[in-house]
Amino acid sequence: MRNSAFLVFGVPLLALLFVGVPAASQPDTDQEFIRLERIWNQAHLQNDAATLEALWADDLTVMVPSMAPMSKADALAFVRSGSMKFSRYETTGLKTRNFGDIAVVSGNLFRSRTLGGTVREDRWQFLKVYARRGGKWLVVAFTATEAPRR
Repeated sequence: MRNSAFLVFGVPLLALLFVGVPAASQPDTDQEFIRLERIWNQAHLQNDAATLEALWADDLTVMVPSMAPMSKADALAFVRSGSMKFSRYETTGLKTRNFGDIAVVSGNLFRSRTLGGTVREDRWQFLKVYARRGGKWLVVAFTATEAPRR
């Protein structure tokens, strides 16, 4: 008879210890997130609300410096307003972590934008959370902070 102290609901305790450990990034998954980043960046450069709407989950939350948190509807309304134009939208230093149907992408974001006739430069570090829904990766959360100056 097995020692019941090492079993939880018939599952060896050691197996349960690894349930919360993230799956190693798969090269094909990493390439998928790099592809999605290119689509995200290009959509911002082209003010392409339709592409962003397809990338964003209905329950999206966006939190970026100097703005109130936004829902998908809020963010889409802002894009559709055309009040901000990007001349640069570039991500670098991408790191991905895959947790099955959830993935986290982090990196640096450099933006040049015109808002209200004023050109502004942003140097942010960001964290983007994707969820796989219906076989498709969708952004459920995007947050950014000012990057430290070097």
